[in-house]
Amino acid sequence: MPHYLIRHSGRSGIILASLLVLASVSLFSANPALGADPGVAAETGGVVSDQKAGSVLIFNVYTSDATDIDNQNTKFAITNTAYSTGISVQVFMIDSLSGSAASFSFCLTQSQTISFQSVDLDPNTEGYAVVVASDSNGVPVMHNHLVGDLYVKFSSGHQAGLGAVGVSAKSVPADLLSESQVDLDFDGERYDRLPLTVAVDSVPSRVNSNDTIIFINRAGGDLVNGVGEIGNLFGLLYNDAEFAHSFNLYSPRCQVKMALNANTPRTTPRFTTIVPDGRSGWLRIYSSQNRAIIGAMLSYNPGTSGVPSSFTGGHNLHVLTTTSARFTMPVIPSVCSVL
Repeated sequence: MPHYLIRHSGRSGIILASLLVLASVSLFSANPALGADPGVAAETGGVVSDQKAGSVLIFNVYTSDATDIDNQNTKFAITNTAYSTGISVQVFMIDSLSGSAASFSFCLTQSQTISFQSVDLDPNTEGYAVVVASDSNGVPVMHNHLVGDLYVKFSSGHQAGLGAVGVSAKSVPADLLSESQVDLDFDGERYDRLPLTVAVDSVPSRVNSNDTIIFINRAGGDLVNGVGEIGNLFGLLYNDAEFAHSFNLYSPRCQVKMALNANTPRTTPRFTTIVPDGRSGWLRIYSSQNRAIIGAMLSYNPGTSGVPSSFTGGHNLHVLTTTSARFTMPVIPSVCSVL
């Protein structure tokens, strides 16, 4: 059986409600002449992916409601695919509202898997999670054998199975700042670089009762004192006739939760006009402050069971370009005896 060492930092109590404050400005242009996306083009061999194992895993969204767990909860699964090596795993549950990270650790022997629910460990919280392979002293190590999945459901009807995004370590991955903190550099030399420009593919029309939510997370920051804000994002919304409509938004939080509707994103004309009845579109989004971002989309249609062209589900966002990023994390010794 796996061993747990549960530590909570930077957050206490129950958050009953959260409010996303977005200040947005948009511009409109029909089929504009566009420059290249910022960042380095994602290379097949070094790009983060939910289809590969890694030394770091990123779960793009989780939620739970302790009073309604049948309809709002998240189940995580993490597996050590190594045949002969055990590993200590540190999990950081990042609150989307405050940016604080509650952490716990456990041990996985070779070829072992574990599952847990967010309502049991971080109830009434919404956000995203970062998982780091570490040694028994709590120092990150190269162990490109972790894979993971989650199943998330919201009381709104949104639900999906999402693979954990695997990030490979390429060398000795960490610089100790002190006995209590360490830097994880996602620079293409120690770990894979992280996304800067992401794509939201196949967005269905809101006019046909499709309710699409996009989650965008800051991939980098301080896991000791709190992950900082996402800040400014720039985006382009395309319809299926290749016309692009620009928008920008600002969020003081580490996770943006953006429901696509007649008011969001603030394009001219609005989303419901750009992607009309029976049509689809897509978005590209990047940080205009060169901050790594990552995320997922969930789409829900209440008529799924009765309309052949209606679907409910979700997927992680696609990576178009990458940039360097850094997480600072606490060094927490584990209770593992398997290493």
